[in-house]
Amino acid sequence: MGRIVVGVDGSDPSIKALHWAVRQAELTGDTVEAVNSWEYPATSWASMMPGLPEDFDPQALATVSLNEALEEALGEEGAAAVTKIVVIGNPAQTLLDRARGANLLVVGARGRSGLKATLLGSVSLHVTQHAPCPVTVVRD
Repeated sequence: MGRIVVGVDGSDPSIKALHWAVRQAELTGDTVEAVNSWEYPATSWASMMPGLPEDFDPQALATVSLNEALEEALGEEGAAAVTKIVVIGNPAQTLLDRARGANLLVVGARGRSGLKATLLGSVSLHVTQHAPCPVTVVRD
């Protein structure tokens, strides 16, 4: 029994990737690991933003976001069967790091990056070029 890593940022393509990963895991007996990562805004942008409240906890917000996306997509029981990983870091690098030792890495064709003109999003393009395991890019 191995591990399937799937990037889940809550976007429609990532939810499709999640469904694909869960179905694949049912066929192979692998476990599913849903990964969400977050980053602080770039310094130049941060200087134009109002100060953040002292109780602002991006790790907790990302965790809630991942849990909600999983429960909405898979139901409570399905979401409970998925390992949830939330970390600070660049999304592409985080997925590459988590994919070490995995049987498969699954991503959506586009996430929340805003690069709508490309066939693959920046994360999916990066992981297909550098992943330490096979990659599936789920498209519409």
